[in-house]
Amino acid sequence: MMSRRTILGSVAVLGVGLITAAAAFAHGGGLGRPAMMKRFVSAMIDDALAPASVTPEQRAQIYAARDRAFATLEAHRQTRGAHMNEALALFEADVVDPGRVATFRAQREAEHRQVADAISQAITEVHDVLTPAQRKAVADWVRANRPNHGG
Repeated sequence: MMSRRTILGSVAVLGVGLITAAAAFAHGGGLGRPAMMKRFVSAMIDDALAPASVTPEQRAQIYAARDRAFATLEAHRQTRGAHMNEALALFEADVVDPGRVATFRAQREAEHRQVADAISQAITEVHDVLTPAQRKAVADWVRANRPNHGG
């Protein structure tokens, strides 16, 4: 049985990488920013996996999970402009329609749940691919390399 700390460490490395990608995709930015963030997250994942000595088959499965999460993030990013236009139309209306605002909010919350679900699924898949010793090696790497956020 794995310790809670090992599970959290394993989840942290993938979570940090995927959340970083989610933030980058959600905020868009200049040309190439999504591609840059994909490379950054992929490099972070590779660095975390190095001490775990993953097999090529494991790496392929981990990359597949990563790519499915990236695809969900990209789909979310592609609709951002339309959502902004819809939000601005609601704002510019002579009267704010609470029903339309509530519908808009519910739709965005559902989309964000889809992104969160995709990230959670990727983390679960990676967890299941790695052995307990490999998960510990990844968790140890995360502990040694994570930025200190005051805690």
